Amino acid sequence: MHHMITIIGLGNPGEEYHHTRHNVGRMIVESFHAKYDFPAWKKDASRNALISRGSVDGKKVQLLLPETYMNASGKSVKDFAGKAKQIQDMIVVHDDLDLPLGSFKISFDRNAAGHNGVISIIKHVKSTAFTRVRIGIVPKTPKGTLKKPKSKEKALDFIIGPLKKDEQQTLTDITKELCGALTSLVTEGRDVAMQTYNTKK
Repeated sequence: MHHMITIIGLGNPGEEYHHTRHNVGRMIVESFHAKYDFPAWKKDASRNALISRGSVDGKKVQLLLPETYMNASGKSVKDFAGKAKQIQDMIVVHDDLDLPLGSFKISFDRNAAGHNGVISIIKHVKSTAFTRVRIGIVPKTPKGTLKKPKSKEKALDFIIGPLKKDEQQTLTDITKELCGALTSLVTEGRDVAMQTYNTKK
């Protein structure tokens, strides 16, 4: 297996989930796919995922969209289990309830913080030693505090709810920067990408 970076966009498959908050990771990977003119998505039946392989500045990259539902996302990458190098070359892009909409953060080797898709991936690859691009989805009050859902039930309704028009616009506004962060992760590596993108406010 030659050296290949895998970028995974988390979400639920199906038209009804397309513009929901829980699908922003998948949306960003689709934008990255378009930006670098990757080949058309192909269904990989054994992984139950859509896959497209291409390159970014000479680095081989595999884009992967699990077609499982969110809480079974790990099934699409379970063949990485036990392969430390492949796990370390994995970048998981997902929505995050601890960050405000319009922001994102690159993390490495962290626990799942309650995200069902990340919980599933950690369970299947038996490791937390991969990179995550966490995209904020929570609105802020005028004072700047996060308006997080008050209960588990409310949180579920919130994440599978559709992005409002202005929220979609906010996401569109940072898509270019998010694609830049993914490009940096691929071409310059995690440390440089974190220094560049995690300091931006």
